[in-house]
Amino acid sequence: MDRLPIASGRFYPGNKEELVSVLKTHMDNSLEKRKALGAISPHAGYVYSGSVMGSVFSRIDVPDTVVILAPNHTGRGTPYSIWPEGCWRTPLGKTSTDDELVNEILNSCELIEKNETAHTNEHSAEVILPFLQYSNPQVKIAVIVIRSGNLEELRMIGKSIGDVLKKIRPDALVVASSDMTHYESQQSADKKDKSAIAEIVALREEGLHRVVRELDVSMCGVSPVISMLVCSKERAATKAELIRYETSGEVTGDYDQVVGYAGVIVE
Repeated sequence: MDRLPIASGRFYPGNKEELVSVLKTHMDNSLEKRKALGAISPHAGYVYSGSVMGSVFSRIDVPDTVVILAPNHTGRGTPYSIWPEGCWRTPLGKTSTDDELVNEILNSCELIEKNETAHTNEHSAEVILPFLQYSNPQVKIAVIVIRSGNLEELRMIGKSIGDVLKKIRPDALVVASSDMTHYESQQSADKKDKSAIAEIVALREEGLHRVVRELDVSMCGVSPVISMLVCSKERAATKAELIRYETSGEVTGDYDQVVGYAGVIVE
């Protein structure tokens, strides 16, 4: 079964030529590309977060396999829902699911279940896909939507995926999809997001979990980010770098109600 696009024409252009043009404006081909274990990308409309997304993916040598860990905005599906098979479609074409990887992940972690319902109307993985397709047209993906905030389970998810990747996909990239603070003032978002980002770049998943809870940071993808950090450390990650941080206020001019966007690379 193919996963049909639900964000095209809304979060990003629904026309192929227009989409390619927009991607070109956000991607900088002059930058040196590096092999990354993990990354954080926002998932808002390209007019708001495309510059941050482009800054991240312009610096990554996107491999032939990418795991996308995405938050669940709809509340549908199971706590840890993996898209089982088939292709994901965007205006750029079809991207195949890495069936072998999906099956290995399912066999390695009983928390993760095959489930399409969580994905059908969820935009947070799809919005990232055109950047991956543009960077590497041959890319295959495994997409997991996460609805739980249980720290120990998120660690188990990350460790299990890391173990599988070490075994069969050592060059794979794991992308956590997340926006940062939602609908607060620029000053508030900047303060809260800096605290969360400090834990991320220090590779401290427990610290991130604590900061988000204590400071009430409305970071929608904190769970995918936690699992990505654990997965990356399982694969011997030693550092993370904040590539770019912006808010929607820099586009709209409204600094009273902003959404924060952070781009991070883990190596």
